Amino acid sequence: QVQLVESGGGLVQAGGSLRLSCVASGSIFSLFTMAWHRQAPGKQRELVAVISSGGSTNYADSVKGRFTISRDNAKNTVYLQMNSLKPEDTAVYCCNAKTPSDYTRRRDGSWGQGTQVTVSS
Repeated sequence: QVQLVESGGGLVQAGGSLRLSCVASGSIFSLFTMAWHRQAPGKQRELVAVISSGGSTNYADSVKGRFTISRDNAKNTVYLQMNSLKPEDTAVYCCNAKTPSDYTRRRDGSWGQGTQVTVSS
């Protein structure tokens, strides 16, 4: 099981920026597919952004052009840079890690505890 610790959440005004970080345990971080998900009160969890071991990225339509996911394999860390934040971005943001074995065995991977992002209007 991969241990994940998120940080960087907080309260920000609409139009502002935040950068989330997620540090993962394990010596094969470079092989993980990393993703950020979010869940707002009363809503289903939503995939926000994903980055593969090779650096390919994908984003939810709602955040394209505003959010950027990146990774630093030397630091076992994945980032989510969030710009032009909107009140509808308010949610708990969770980091997810999938190892190659998780994909092979169709497992959900590992999850962090999440960090709260609140955007005021």
